[in-house]
Amino acid sequence: MNAPGSVPICRGATRHTLARVPPPVVGFDLDMTLVDSADGILATLEAVGAELGVPPDRSAARASIGLPLETVCGGWLPPELVAAGVRRYRELYPYVGITATTLMPGAAGAVRAVRERGGRSLVVSAKVEPAVRAVLEHVGLEVDAVEGGSYGAEKGEALRRHGAVAYVGDHRGDVQGARAAGALAVAVPTGPHSRGQLLAAGADVVLDDLTAFPAWLEAWAWDQFTAQPAPGATGGPGAIGPAPRRTDRRAEARSRPA
Repeated sequence: MNAPGSVPICRGATRHTLARVPPPVVGFDLDMTLVDSADGILATLEAVGAELGVPPDRSAARASIGLPLETVCGGWLPPELVAAGVRRYRELYPYVGITATTLMPGAAGAVRAVRERGGRSLVVSAKVEPAVRAVLEHVGLEVDAVEGGSYGAEKGEALRRHGAVAYVGDHRGDVQGARAAGALAVAVPTGPHSRGQLLAAGADVVLDDLTAFPAWLEAWAWDQFTAQPAPGATGGPGAIGPAPRRTDRRAEARSRPA
């Protein structure tokens, strides 16, 4: 019998038989996906604003989390202060922002689920790489690779370079990155966008949060297992690909309001 909340493995499939599925490479966004960085980011932006004499609007600043820092600073600082704001933010963030950052529920389990399937996890973020690594060290999360300094479709290049089959994020820009890489766009509404907005942006699946990711990954592996030709057979799909639409329909059904 399957444990409550687990994904049933059908027709006698076991973890041993699912080992035929090639180990996945899964990318994760950082801010508001793996970590709750909102308080730290806002505190750093407010510190910058206080120094420059132009305080940011807190609600607008929160809505901008996930965008490139230059865009965030350009949204509230006058043009002549944007470069100084970006520079000062990066100087202050290790001391003001990182200390207020915590793991999102399910983040450690999501990365562990990829590792338990023999796969690799990478973080692709708009943050510069040193800041990404400092955040991961602070929260104690180990991943296999880090790529910083890209947003939206630009993330697709890093995802393709690492051979990612899925990218998990909370932002429309993360969906764009997954699409650009030809990877599955797995979204979580733990950032500025709702389930409906993420689906409208093109997400293949929307999970409630990362606590649902291990079960989704197991279901995805089963879909890949059933799509592969039996040992000794010829023809059929030979590479990992997106899960059949039945997986997407389950997620979409969960994402519709009651």
